[in-house]
Amino acid sequence: MRRVARAAYGRAGSDAGGSPGTRGAMNQPVPEEERQHRRGLKFRKREDYAIELFRQAQASLDDVALVDRLLLQLGRFYNPYVNAPIVDLETRKRIVAMLELGDEVGARRLIDERLALYARIEDAGEG
Repeated sequence: MRRVARAAYGRAGSDAGGSPGTRGAMNQPVPEEERQHRRGLKFRKREDYAIELFRQAQASLDDVALVDRLLLQLGRFYNPYVNAPIVDLETRKRIVAMLELGDEVGARRLIDERLALYARIEDAGEG
């Protein structure tokens, strides 16, 4: 008899515990919406940060080490349009090599190309 009583008690406890869960379930859409909204804000923040890194790199072409670090940071972000980092390792090496040779025009062109590929994300997000 005690086993039955305990089992019934356990179920009763579960039901009692389920009531607050049920109330929580009613509130779940709100936190989920907030979570999605926050996720969107984080993504936009990341986009703004990447654009800012591009601008810093464009403005600092005379400082090869700084541009290299900025491009390294951009390489840590993903660009879904090209299924690769925003600035891949090969492009980063090419830009740094151009800057070391004094070819700021070529380096700027490559940076602008990567920025144009990345900027499509923002255009698609706004439309």
